[in-house]
Amino acid sequence: MRRHTNLDMDALRTLVYGVDLGSFSQAALKLSRSPSAISTQLKKLEAQVGTELLRKSGRGLVLTDAGESFLVYARRLLELNDEAVAAVRGSKMEGAVRLGVQEDFGESLLPQVLGAFARSHPRVNIQVRITRNADLLAGVNKGELDLALAWGETRTAYVESLATLPVRWFGPREPAQVLRHPLPLAVFESPCLFRTLATACLDAVGIPWKVTFTSPSLAGLWAALSAGLGVTPRTALGVPQGVRPLDHADLPDLPRIALSLHRSEATASPAVARLTELVKQTVDDVIEQRAI
Repeated sequence: MRRHTNLDMDALRTLVYGVDLGSFSQAALKLSRSPSAISTQLKKLEAQVGTELLRKSGRGLVLTDAGESFLVYARRLLELNDEAVAAVRGSKMEGAVRLGVQEDFGESLLPQVLGAFARSHPRVNIQVRITRNADLLAGVNKGELDLALAWGETRTAYVESLATLPVRWFGPREPAQVLRHPLPLAVFESPCLFRTLATACLDAVGIPWKVTFTSPSLAGLWAALSAGLGVTPRTALGVPQGVRPLDHADLPDLPRIALSLHRSEATASPAVARLTELVKQTVDDVIEQRAI
């Protein structure tokens, strides 16, 4: 009778974290393990699959061809493992939770969060509002939203900072058509944090600008950029095809922007607490995977 190989989940997590962080030393810190323990786990994993998954490159480790293939399965196994544990623990969870997010997260984060939450907690009714920052913060303060993922330093009663991300200039695939004076801007209607950041930075270095396109939606901005109507300031989250960063253009550097999770109540319900955990983990994963 054929014996089955049972892969070590902790070792799989070490492999994935090491690759995503670009360093197994960083993975050791994140997992609260010693470098020697990390090395032992990786060797054990290679013994289990019967082939080398990593090779030395300079002072670090990189995936072999087999490791590249195996990484895809490792991610799937970890996702299923974590989902199974969450589903059993939360199988009796009931109620409702109201989540608000920016449009930036509509494709890059929201499907992962909603899919995992719905599978793990089918008895919880989740309501989602995709809108602008001011509306999200107002919704939290009025108790109309339980949880909101929003940009900027504005503080609500119960807020947790998740990250600070670089803001970059974005424009069409052929940027020469928009890199002119005055600089054409495609921006949200006021008030808008990104619009304020951009105009302040341009004014500080004396670059003239004019607003050539305004939109109430992020999809409208991306369409304007693809059509060559201007440039816009944004983070790298959710950038579509047809738009490119203008990192080497003669434009001023933009400051980083905070990303925070706001909650309406001091004590979160079990459903809100679980959704909070899931949003935070997904944000971390997206930032690490895209090296933002």
